[in-house]
Amino acid sequence: MDSSETGSNGHSQAFAMDSGEKRLKELGYKQELRREMSMFKTLAITFSVMALFPGTPLYGQSLLYAGPASLIWGWLVVSFFTCFVGIAMAEICSSFPTTGSLYFWAAHLAGPKWGPLASWCCAWMETIGLVASIGAQAYSASQMMQIIILLCTGTNKDGGYLAPQWVFLCMYIGITIIWAVLNTFALHVIAFIDTISIWWQVVGGLVLLIILPLVAHPTKSPSYVFKHFELSPDSTGISSKPYAVILSVLYSHYTLYGYDTAAHLTEETKRADKNGPVAILSSIAMTMLFGWGYILALTFSIKDPSSLYDINNETAGLLVPAQIIYDAFHGRFHNSSGAIIFLFLIWGSFFFCGLSVTTSAARVVYALSRDNGIPYSHIWRRLHPKHKVPANAVWLCAAIAILLGLPILKLTAAFTAIVSISSVGWVGGYAIPIFARMVMEESDFKPGPFYLGRARRPICLIAFLWICYTCSVFLLPTLYPLKWDTFNYAPVALGAGIALIMVWWAVDARHWFKGPVRNIKIDNEEI
Repeated sequence: MDSSETGSNGHSQAFAMDSGEKRLKELGYKQELRREMSMFKTLAITFSVMALFPGTPLYGQSLLYAGPASLIWGWLVVSFFTCFVGIAMAEICSSFPTTGSLYFWAAHLAGPKWGPLASWCCAWMETIGLVASIGAQAYSASQMMQIIILLCTGTNKDGGYLAPQWVFLCMYIGITIIWAVLNTFALHVIAFIDTISIWWQVVGGLVLLIILPLVAHPTKSPSYVFKHFELSPDSTGISSKPYAVILSVLYSHYTLYGYDTAAHLTEETKRADKNGPVAILSSIAMTMLFGWGYILALTFSIKDPSSLYDINNETAGLLVPAQIIYDAFHGRFHNSSGAIIFLFLIWGSFFFCGLSVTTSAARVVYALSRDNGIPYSHIWRRLHPKHKVPANAVWLCAAIAILLGLPILKLTAAFTAIVSISSVGWVGGYAIPIFARMVMEESDFKPGPFYLGRARRPICLIAFLWICYTCSVFLLPTLYPLKWDTFNYAPVALGAGIALIMVWWAVDARHWFKGPVRNIKIDNEEI
């Protein structure tokens, strides 16, 4: 304990200290960020990152590979294994409630010999994934806005305005800048917005889940939804059933991660050693439940599967869920007003998700800069003098996300690459601390309130293997034959990025990067 807290009032001050702040001091960090978030607010931001609708752009692609049965049942399989990852991370979060989260965990769990390298790799994987995810959500929000504008001005069949690529890019940039501006305000502003977000998604999700199948007439039969399996080799170039099934659950993989956001906010959350794990597990449970209901509602409401991918349909073949929703409302009411309202609900989910991802990405960059792990760290770790948020880190993340989106002008496969980079980087970062926790000596681990005990090794093993599988799936080609405009550029981009990071480590960084750096001195304190 810090010497300023000893003396006649030592016991009362220690008793009054927040348990998360106490553990943070034990780990060697000052309480610099404002610890004012309740568990509900942390859950709101975390659920906003996972959200109900962000996988929407991948629904049509996943449905096309192997039909509805593989998509529907695949969600349950992915949900089951995601629980193992969430449980493993909740235990580590309980012991290490720090903003640096994953890379901090990796450094301490891997031990003094391997800790710096593990921390370096984890930090950069996490940073790449989070920043790319800002781009993925900006793309999704821009695409949904493009369709809303199209339906507000008509449809693709009767002269509606379909925004060209340069306008699409302007929307992408504008949305990213809005997220950055909002994130320069005090965190309670973001927490308030994300409180709106959680109600937006829960209430809006329930409305969509209930009303869409009621409006759609006729609906698909349960036999079609739960049993129909069909390949589309003419469209995808894939005739292998196992390969098609693997790709058909990309939607589920993409939706069911982001729960580590609660860990990034632990230095701003009250009683983070307890509330952090609760937020992680609660957000997974909510997303599992609502997410499965969403894809069921969409699949039951399909009117004509053959028209969903037609570039001449009312939504220009841009987004399959948008066409499903349009067909349902236009078929019942002969206008697109209801469809526009529902699509706006989904757009709001993209907006809230991107806002929260920006919050999370900035915290990771701030934490890494605090440990001198990024060039010009002294700039990126500066806090706003009034709001005490890492404003410079926010704008750095936004700028890189904008640069990542520039290929939109020329490459139709840009979104696939951004999603893959985001998923592999973000989820891949989970693997390092979980593997380290699995192989470390139990005597070296100081458990928090959430502790797995003897169950940690089998849980961590399953979680680690599942993460490796998930990352591999996102690096696979998604369309055949391979062409310049259909090629998955993620393996090339990630390979080049990781190679650069490792060369930097070997040549220079290993001499000075030692992982998380304490900013307070603690005597005789066991970590």
